[in-house]
Amino acid sequence: MEGAARVFAGDFSGSTLSVPDDDGQSAAWVVTPGAAWCRLVYLAGAITELTEDGDMLRCRLADPTGAFNLVIGGRNSPLAELFRKIPVPSFVTVTGRAQLYRRNDMVDLSIRPDHVVVVDRAVRDQWTLATAEATLGRLEQVRLAMQGQCTDNHIHIAHRHYAHTAEHLHTLADMTGCAIQSIKPPEIIAAIQSDARELVMEIMKGTSSPRGIAVEEVISLAGERGIVQADVLSAIESLIVEDECYQPQKGFVKLL
Repeated sequence: MEGAARVFAGDFSGSTLSVPDDDGQSAAWVVTPGAAWCRLVYLAGAITELTEDGDMLRCRLADPTGAFNLVIGGRNSPLAELFRKIPVPSFVTVTGRAQLYRRNDMVDLSIRPDHVVVVDRAVRDQWTLATAEATLGRLEQVRLAMQGQCTDNHIHIAHRHYAHTAEHLHTLADMTGCAIQSIKPPEIIAAIQSDARELVMEIMKGTSSPRGIAVEEVISLAGERGIVQADVLSAIESLIVEDECYQPQKGFVKLL
């Protein structure tokens, strides 16, 4: 049985290689610059945006390194209805299928979800640590391949396509390190969340639009003040739960 790959958005978003399965019938693999072979994937992060697009739903799932583009087909399907019921923002885990299409020399990457579960920050943090471990393990294999000391054909295929250099590996390792550093002890989290809560309320007070302010804009403005995305999302979620703010529409928040 095929296992689900764990991969960071910052790695997946740079993918340009699709490899057909050996049997010629199964879906192709998406191979990332970090040498992850993705078909079935297991992701965790925060839903920050959900939009209707014809017969599809499009969802932005953010992890500590970037964001995945989730595409849910069939706007009236049970899975689409489940996604609509999830408050934005919320931490979730998603199991789905990685897809890569080429259109006019452009690469279109997406995840087709099969399952979604609402979780808490602790589960997201556990996923981050496990994904970091898997990523660093793959990078070590790429390093060995660069030295001619790796026998894994999957690693060699990724290395030949992406022509890795030491700089490439350092960039991916730094990305992984930043993801690990985003996980903080409970007492530090409590202090940061208090600061994030005050700043988020200040940002929301500064808008007079009837539909409030986009969650993505709150994340951007708070980031300029040194508050990371995960802490902003946690602050917004707590404000919604405590009836301090509400969602006039998906992806927007407004103070009560």
